[in-house]
Amino acid sequence: MRFLTLFLLFAFLLAGVVALAQTSDGQIYDQVIRRLANDPDVKGGAFEVDVKEGVVTIKGVVEKEKFKEKAEKLAKKVKGVKGVVNQLVVKPRSA
Repeated sequence: MRFLTLFLLFAFLLAGVVALAQTSDGQIYDQVIRRLANDPDVKGGAFEVDVKEGVVTIKGVVEKEKFKEKAEKLAKKVKGVKGVVNQLVVKPRSA
């Protein structure tokens, strides 16, 4: 009986540690928003960002293709991101 009690206690503690080690969607969202908004090229403060089970979706408008690519790279670097769906649209600024 003691063995079963100790085993169950260990299992619950281990599950708690694993849960704490995983990054939540909210934490990922905060980090992605911060990185995109603070980048001088991407200027992603107005992007729409959604995170579901570690997959980040980015929507919005950028001026150059390289900014679209950079936004995706920035999002991928955030801890816990499993993938990025880049739905940014390139629309050069009119003169």
